[in-house]
Amino acid sequence: MEEWQLDFEWLKIRTLLKNRFQKDELPDLNAVLFLMGIQVLGRWKNEFSKEEKQDLMHIAICELMSSEGFYEFEGRDQDGWPHYNMIKKFTLTGVKDQENYLKLKIIKYFNQEQLLNDEEE
Repeated sequence: MEEWQLDFEWLKIRTLLKNRFQKDELPDLNAVLFLMGIQVLGRWKNEFSKEEKQDLMHIAICELMSSEGFYEFEGRDQDGWPHYNMIKKFTLTGVKDQENYLKLKIIKYFNQEQLLNDEEE
C-alpha cells in the first residue's frame, strides 16, 4: 500500500471512531488499540486501571499479529482475559515502520470485519 493510501485509510478509521464515540479529537494509534482490546476482551467497564489499559493494547496487538503467525491464542484466564503465546519474534525495527505495520493490520481488520462499510451506507 502506498503511503498516501495508508494515510487515507487510517484517517477513515480514526474519523469513524471519533464520530461513533462522539469525541472532539481523532483517536491516536494507542486509543485505537485500546478500543480494539476492549472488543477482543468482550466487556466494558467504566474505568480501567493503567495496567489494564496497557494489557488491552497488548491484547489488540496480539490479535492483529496472530494472523501473521507471531502470536497464537492460548485461551482465557479465570477472569475472562485472553492470553497469547509468542510464536516468532517481530523483527521490524524503527518506530515509524512498526506503527505503519500496525496501521496496515488495523485497516485490514476493519475491512475484514466490515466495520468501515457499515458506517458508509
